Amino acid sequence: MTNTEPLRLMRQEQLDRLGSEQYDMLIVGGGITGVYAALDASLRGYRVAVIEKDDFASGTSSKSSKMVHGGLRYIEQGNLGLVRHSLHERQRLRRNARHLVQRLPFLFPILERDGVFDKRLAKAFESLLWTYDMAGGWREGILHQKLTAAEVLSHCPSFKEEGLLGGFLYFDARVDDARLTLAVARTAAFHGATVINHAKAIEVTRNAQGKVDGVIVQAGQQEIRARAGVVIMATGVWLRDWSGAKRGDAPALQVRPAKGVHVAVPWLKVRNDCTVTIPVPGRSRRATITRWGNVSYLGTTDEDYEGDLDDVYCTRRELDFLLEGARSALKTDLQPDDVVGSIAGCRPLVGPPGGKTLEMKRNHEIRVGADGLVTIVGGKLTTSRHMAEQTIDAAQQVIGQRNPCQTKKAYLLGAAGYDPQAIVASGGMSAHLGERYGTEARFVSDLMQASPALQAPIVQGLPYTEAEVLYAVRHELAATVEDVLSRRMRARLMARDASALAAARVGQILQAELGLAPEHITQQVNDYLAAVKHEKSVLMGDKE
Repeated sequence: MTNTEPLRLMRQEQLDRLGSEQYDMLIVGGGITGVYAALDASLRGYRVAVIEKDDFASGTSSKSSKMVHGGLRYIEQGNLGLVRHSLHERQRLRRNARHLVQRLPFLFPILERDGVFDKRLAKAFESLLWTYDMAGGWREGILHQKLTAAEVLSHCPSFKEEGLLGGFLYFDARVDDARLTLAVARTAAFHGATVINHAKAIEVTRNAQGKVDGVIVQAGQQEIRARAGVVIMATGVWLRDWSGAKRGDAPALQVRPAKGVHVAVPWLKVRNDCTVTIPVPGRSRRATITRWGNVSYLGTTDEDYEGDLDDVYCTRRELDFLLEGARSALKTDLQPDDVVGSIAGCRPLVGPPGGKTLEMKRNHEIRVGADGLVTIVGGKLTTSRHMAEQTIDAAQQVIGQRNPCQTKKAYLLGAAGYDPQAIVASGGMSAHLGERYGTEARFVSDLMQASPALQAPIVQGLPYTEAEVLYAVRHELAATVEDVLSRRMRARLMARDASALAAARVGQILQAELGLAPEHITQQVNDYLAAVKHEKSVLMGDKE
C-alpha cells in the first residue's frame, strides 16, 4: 500500500472501462456506503464499478457531523447492540484510515439548572458513560473523566461560569467525511475497481428473463450501457425519488430523509478544544460545537425533510436555533454575520412517517429483489465498512459466488506506515498535508518542490495550496471547481466567501490540466459563485 508513484486516475479511461467490461457487480451511488462496497468487492476479487451522479461524497457523506462514534443517544434508546458494534467499527477506522480519523473528546457540562440534563441525573449519566466505555469506548485507550468547573473552562474558556458545577469528558473520533469517502474510492481503484463521478444512472436494465443485468449511464454527452451480474443501489436518501425498481413494482425499502445542518464560526469566538454539548433553552434537543482548524462548527437539527434532495441548505430559522443555543451557553455574542460557512444534508433513515426522526434507530437495511436488484440504505458513517460487507455478502448470493470479506484490516491509501502523532506534533506544512494525505503527502510536496509557485495558498486564510488543487485534478478525479473547493478541500464550509474569490484560479488550473474549453471553465466558476450566493441567501433569510 506504499508506492513510489501516486495513483493516477484518468476519467476517460474509467468511462471506457465502464462501457467495455463485463462486471460482476455494479454499484449506483458514490457516498461512503457505495465506495466501501466497491472496495469490499474488489478485495474479494470481483470486477466491480461504482458510479456517482455528482461527485464522491457530494450528498450526505460530506454533510455529516464528521464524527466517528458509537453514539450515547443510542444507549438512551436502548440500542446497545448498535453502540457496541459502532465502537468496534470506530477502532477499525482508527487503524485503517489512521491519517484521517483522529481522537475527539466530548464534553458534557453539568449546570445548576437548564443544562443538557438535570444535575440530579449526573450520577445516572456517569453510569451511562461507564456503559459506553464497557461497550467498547475503552478501545480508544482512555476512559471517561469527571471534571471540575475549572477543568471544563480549560477546554472551553468561553463557557458561562454562572451555575457551572463541572462536567464529564469522554472520547470518540472525528474525520473529514468527504476525504474519507474519497480515500475509500481511490483505494478501491487501487485494487482494480472502476470508479467514476459525474456519471448518472438513468435506468436499471433487465434481461429477457426479467433479471437485472446492468445500467444505462449518462456521463456528459455520452450514454453508456454498463453490464453486470448484479446491481447494487446505494443511493442513500435519493432512494426516495428513484429506487431502480421495475416500473409498477413497489420500492424495496421506505426512506425517510432527516435533515441536519451545521454552521461554521471563527474559532476565537468559542475557543473550544473538544466537542462541547450545549442545551438550547426551551428545547428538548441539544446542540454541539466542534473545533476544526480555525473554525468551530455548530450543529445539528434533526427534522423530516420532504423537499428537493439536490437543494438542501441551512435556513435562517435553523441558524437562529443554533446561535440561540450558543449564546445561551457561551460568553460570546455570535451573530448571523459571524458565520463563515454552512452545510446541510439528509440522513437516510429507514421507516414510515410518524414520530420524531431523532428517536428513530440508525440501523441499516438490505433487500434483494426477486429480479436480483440489491438495495442498501440507512446506517451511519461509522458503520459503513460493515454495511458494505453485508451488502457484498448479499450481492454474492445473486451471482452464486462466495468469497470472504477482506476489509476488516485493509488499510486505505495513505494509512499504512503513517504515524499521526509524530507527523502532526510540531505543526507546519508537513502536519497539514499528513492529516489529509497520510503517507501520500510526499506526492503533493513533490509538486511543490518541482514548482515552488505551487506553494502559494489558494484560499485566503486557509492552509490549502495550489499544489493540492493540481493533485486533486490529477489523482483524485476532481473535475469541477465545486469538487475542489467543497470536497477535496473543505474551503466552502470553512471560508465560504474566500473560497468564492479562489474559484477563478482553481478554474485556471483545471483548464490547464484537463484541456477544457475556456467557456466551460467560465461556466464552472459562475456556477460555483451562484451556489455560494444561493447558500448565503437561504442562510441569511433572504430566501428559504
